[in-house]
Amino acid sequence: MLVWERPEPPDRPVPAPLSRERILRAAIRLADAHGLEAVSLRKVAAVLEVGPMRLYGYIATKDELLDLMVDAVYAEIRPAGAGWREVLRSLAETTRQAVHRHEWLADLIGGRPQLGPNALARGEAVLAAMDGVDLDIVMPVVEAVDAYVIGAVRREIAERRAERATGMDKRQWQVAFGPYLERTFATGRFPALATVVRDAAHLDADETFRTGLDFLLDGIEARISR
Repeated sequence: MLVWERPEPPDRPVPAPLSRERILRAAIRLADAHGLEAVSLRKVAAVLEVGPMRLYGYIATKDELLDLMVDAVYAEIRPAGAGWREVLRSLAETTRQAVHRHEWLADLIGGRPQLGPNALARGEAVLAAMDGVDLDIVMPVVEAVDAYVIGAVRREIAERRAERATGMDKRQWQVAFGPYLERTFATGRFPALATVVRDAAHLDADETFRTGLDFLLDGIEARISR
């Protein structure tokens, strides 16, 4: 029986009231502030001022706690729009926004499908918008959008973490390593790369995400229209 199916223990008002909702909200606050490494049943119990053993009546393992945390954030991902293209765009953008609010989510999405109620509701909304599309390509289409978003947000979160680790933002990093690239390009060994770095438009993160998403949705539309 999965954690979403298993009933909670009877309410105990003393020494402190407890519920799965309180536990997962405390865990999310810890993860938002300090990353997933700060989340354990013992640390969550300390935040709630209860003994760790009390949590095991509600959550059997740390993996169950992580599943609950991910599903809670999936409640923030509510794709909407008229037609499949708008819904897929909304799916991509709201997923990205959720990861920006909860960096740790980037480390937990992309594996096996999430089975919590909020994740299932998200999937239902997306698949309902695909009504009329060839059933055999519905899941590959949705998975392509998910794969794009997961790759994009992981890159963005990696950049955030690099900024914190090095004390340099992206612009400062470029200034620091620019002279090396100029010396390397001066050898003439990388002419195509040099042209792009020197002459192409340099988009910010939002523009890069939207442009890549447009490329993907245009390709999906061309495939569906065949």
